[in-house]
Amino acid sequence: MSSSGGNEIERIHIRGLWVRFGSVEAVRGIDISAYAGRATALLGRNGAGKSTTMRVLAGVIPPTEGEVVVDGVDVRHDPLTVKRSTGFCPDVGGLVPRATPWEHLQLAARLRRMQGWELRAQDLLERFDLGAAAHRVTGGFSHGMGRRLSVVLAAFHEPSVLLLDEPFDGVDPLGVEATQRVISDAKDRGAAVLVSTHLRDLAMEACEDALVLRGGSAVAALGSEDLVGEDGARAYRALLD
Repeated sequence: MSSSGGNEIERIHIRGLWVRFGSVEAVRGIDISAYAGRATALLGRNGAGKSTTMRVLAGVIPPTEGEVVVDGVDVRHDPLTVKRSTGFCPDVGGLVPRATPWEHLQLAARLRRMQGWELRAQDLLERFDLGAAAHRVTGGFSHGMGRRLSVVLAAFHEPSVLLLDEPFDGVDPLGVEATQRVISDAKDRGAAVLVSTHLRDLAMEACEDALVLRGGSAVAALGSEDLVGEDGARAYRALLD
């Protein structure tokens, strides 16, 4: 992956990552570096290996082969510490249907021993237009509302590594704007952000770097300037074909 300088802090370091599920090779030998204060997009169609890579980085599933280090911690040897240092918005699931957004945030605060968390929780809920739904169970939420709450939960504790898997999927313009602001805020405080999405245009608004995946393999590592506009759209389509 590209970087903007030699003095950057590498918060995500992946070399030769393979992930196999039986005979299926979901990820095939990819390399990723992501740096403090920058956002990197994982781009590709469904089945390209994006979500699997994100789950490895979040400590949810182990790598089959390769080196995966998150904020200086080897995910294979210490997945619990990795889970504490990351904020993870999964592509699906992650919410308790019978719990409210406020209860989700309250539990997250208790698990991480956060003090004075209520004001930040309220601010995030309002920013994502979830304030009025703070005490409604999430089982009745629309897909877009669930996506927005998942981003809120990922960003809540201000992690050093923010992992957002399909954060824009089914989200209205207000939610997109709020998510872009969360990404910007994370970069400003020195976090590394990884955004997995098939929505190239939105990703390029938020990210400086991009890795294009196809069939579990990396086919290109580019700067965002290479993937914007009509020229970028044509280049992206060519990489996927």
